[in-house]
Amino acid sequence: MNKTEFLEKIRSGLGGIPQKDIDERLAFYSEMIDDRIEDGIAEEEAVAQTGSADEIIAQIVSDYPLNKLVKEKIRPERRLRAWEIALIVLGFPLWLPLLITGFAVVFSVYVCILAVIVSLWAVFVSLAAGSLAAFAAAVIFFIRGFTLQALALLGAGLFLAGFSVLFFIICRAATKGIFRLSGRAVFALKSRFIRKEASK
Repeated sequence: MNKTEFLEKIRSGLGGIPQKDIDERLAFYSEMIDDRIEDGIAEEEAVAQTGSADEIIAQIVSDYPLNKLVKEKIRPERRLRAWEIALIVLGFPLWLPLLITGFAVVFSVYVCILAVIVSLWAVFVSLAAGSLAAFAAAVIFFIRGFTLQALALLGAGLFLAGFSVLFFIICRAATKGIFRLSGRAVFALKSRFIRKEASK
């Protein structure tokens, strides 16, 4: 792939971003390729060293602020006519509650997932604290001469410590999963605002 094809592929993948921002990013990658060519690298190789166009597009979309994408998407390409404004105003009692409900449902599902994660971490902390308390009680009972009770508490402490390690692994995996899921959800939402030139 030559430089022109590479830059055109990036341009077509960023159709929903304001033109000024697209031009800035294309200028950056164009300059990067030109610098490599000046160092004596062939054009195709310089393009290959820059990275995959799809990965660059995905990185730009990930880093781009969502509010800018939304603003660009909802900006009308022409002035609204009087009857269009009237329909928007008359439909307001219908579409606004539906919009609020949609956001509320998504938000409540996310809060419920976060509540499960917090609950898992609370169980982990309880198990860890319980194992420490059992070990401390075992030492106290052993010092006072209650050997059987000390051994029972030591066993309980080991059991709770093992369970707390298991819960730590579960909590860490669940937390990483929710952050990964959140990142993918935001990326998917941003991607909805990026229109490919090919689809125009």
